Amino acid sequence: MAMKITRRRLIGAFVALLVAAGIGVAVSQRLGKAGGNGEGGPGKGEPPVTLQFAPADLARVEPKELGRWLPVSGAVQPSRSAVVKAKVAGEVRALTVREGEAVKAGQVIGRIDTADLEARLIERQGALESARAQLALAEKTRTTNQTLLKQNFISQNAFDNSESSFNVARGGAKSAEAQVQIARNALKDAVLTAPLAGIVAKRHVQAGEKVNFDTPVVTVVDLGTLELNAMVPAVDVPELRLGMPVDLAIDGFGERRFSGRVERINPATEPGTRAIVVYVGIPNVDGTLKGGMFATGRIALAAAPPVPTLPAAAVRTEAGQSFVWTIDDGKLVRRVVVTGRRDDEAGRVEIKTALPAGAQVLAARFDNLKEGAPAMVKAPASSTNATTPPGGGAG
Repeated sequence: MAMKITRRRLIGAFVALLVAAGIGVAVSQRLGKAGGNGEGGPGKGEPPVTLQFAPADLARVEPKELGRWLPVSGAVQPSRSAVVKAKVAGEVRALTVREGEAVKAGQVIGRIDTADLEARLIERQGALESARAQLALAEKTRTTNQTLLKQNFISQNAFDNSESSFNVARGGAKSAEAQVQIARNALKDAVLTAPLAGIVAKRHVQAGEKVNFDTPVVTVVDLGTLELNAMVPAVDVPELRLGMPVDLAIDGFGERRFSGRVERINPATEPGTRAIVVYVGIPNVDGTLKGGMFATGRIALAAAPPVPTLPAAAVRTEAGQSFVWTIDDGKLVRRVVVTGRRDDEAGRVEIKTALPAGAQVLAARFDNLKEGAPAMVKAPASSTNATTPPGGGAG
């Protein structure tokens, strides 16, 4: 009997809990209807807040002259370089310079073994002495026969033979002299000298190696002036002139800028492209820049007539579409625009789309703006009572 009473009491308590929960749900639903949207915000019947902007937040389309720039880029290279090549075959006996060392024009930088060349010179000098002896004998014979011919002791034919022998001997002597000079030049060419003042960029061989004629030995570059070979569209070339200044940035130098000038313009386009190579000279007196560094820059072109512009901050881009926010009849209007040239230094961009006359454009970036939201321009005197625009100002 006691067990039955306990079960009844438990069932009663459970029913009481269910009833209490139902009452709580009903009360909660009533409170939700009375409280509006349940998020603490204004109800559906309350008017939206009017956004207020200061006159400084607005801009108007104004005609401006935009700076025109032609971008260029590429690796810089020494404008003067030379490869010292072996003019004679032989073993490299000495090479006195290494990569990175400075050399002067005419400085001896290496030597090729001259033992064979010296022997060849001695041989050619011996041949020359023999040729000169033969020439002297032929000349003496010719002189004697000339006297005998006048006295009619020999025939004209005999004299002509002696004359011919003399001419042959004279030609042989001249040939031997030339051979001696060639041997002397080869001996001189065995000494390697720097053709220009600069820096050794590469040693192609080492001491002790054998080289053939025209084998590269050392490459010397002059870093006093570097050159940028930039590809420029052919349509922009008519606006370029020799001597135009070029503003450059070099990778690795941060914000430091370098100055160059248009030195040469190729007369023909590159094969397979519609671009022309423009050669930009870059002074490098202190040798700071090195060959192969990458440079980006721009060439200042002549100013164009004024065009309609807006501050660059007023133009926003989303999903590849440019637009501006305007205040029109007390509401925010999102207007799609087509932009043109951009002048980053002036901070303005060309607007090709015609906007309403006197359109009030938001000049700064504001977040959370919505199409059709109420908006107004507050008077300067009421600035203390202004409502902060969405996003807390320019973003």
